[in-house]
Amino acid sequence: MSANSQSTIALHILSRIRYEADRTDAYISSEVIARSVNTNPVFIRRILSALNKSGLVQVRRGSVNGGWKLAKEASDITLLCVYDAVNGGPLQELHHSEPNDNCPVGRGIKPTLKMYYDRAEQAFRNELAATTLEEVYQEIMINAQVQ
Repeated sequence: MSANSQSTIALHILSRIRYEADRTDAYISSEVIARSVNTNPVFIRRILSALNKSGLVQVRRGSVNGGWKLAKEASDITLLCVYDAVNGGPLQELHHSEPNDNCPVGRGIKPTLKMYYDRAEQAFRNELAATTLEEVYQEIMINAQVQ
């Protein structure tokens, strides 16, 4: 099993769009974004579609001046908004099939783990809600040593 990287890719996409806004204020193509992420533009467009449905980006159709822009200021986009736009379901899943109710561990594990998972997920969501795309972008620029 591997971790889901859609939030990471979505934040990369949004940060690349934010970077473009500083330079040209033009719409940026999914091909340019895909080169930054080092992946296929089709994959990028899939994530952009989810971000668009959540109101985080806007699209302009067309092969010449088409592309993507932030729909809001980066300071108004929290990491929780991004996470919710591209991730469905809880942070941690319980069993896909019902444990054996005749076993004490099987009978008690779901309510026990649910309590811990719910607390961990709430802490995770609180942290994401307290951080904006602008904060992440500024930190990226520092780490990339961009003036």
